[in-house]
Amino acid sequence: MVLLIDTDVLIDFALDRQPHSTEASELLDWVEQRADPAFVAWHTLSNFYYLVAPKHGYRSTRDFLVDLTRFVQVAPTTTESLRYAAQLPMRDFEDALQVAAAVACHAEVIATRNLRDYARSPVRARKPSTILQELQSS
Repeated sequence: MVLLIDTDVLIDFALDRQPHSTEASELLDWVEQRADPAFVAWHTLSNFYYLVAPKHGYRSTRDFLVDLTRFVQVAPTTTESLRYAAQLPMRDFEDALQVAAAVACHAEVIATRNLRDYARSPVRARKPSTILQELQSS
C-alpha cells in the first residue's frame, strides 16, 4: 500500500499528543519496518519544523526529519501539483496540497486524523488505526 502521511500524524507522534500519539507511533513503526513506499508532502516538513522545533529544539527537529527520510520519501510535486490542488473542491488549501502530493506519488491512501476535510478528496483518507487494521487483515 502506497501511503502519504499527513502532517497531523507526524505532529501527534513528535509532540506525544494523546490519545493520537500511540496510533501515529504504531503507523510510523510499521512504515519503517516494511518495504511499501510511504511519502510526505514537501510542505509537511516545514509545517512540522515550525510547530515542533520550539518544543524539541531546532537541531533535534531537523535531525528527526532527516532520520524520517530513511524510510519516508518526499512526494515529487511540481507547479502542476499546485495548480491541481487549487482546483480541488476542498475548503482547506493545505489539505488540497496534501492531496496533490498524494496524487503525485500515486498514494492509495492518506494517513490523517482529519477525515472530515478530506471528504471530497479523490484519494481516500483513513485514520492511522484504520490503516493498520487494513494492513493486518491483508
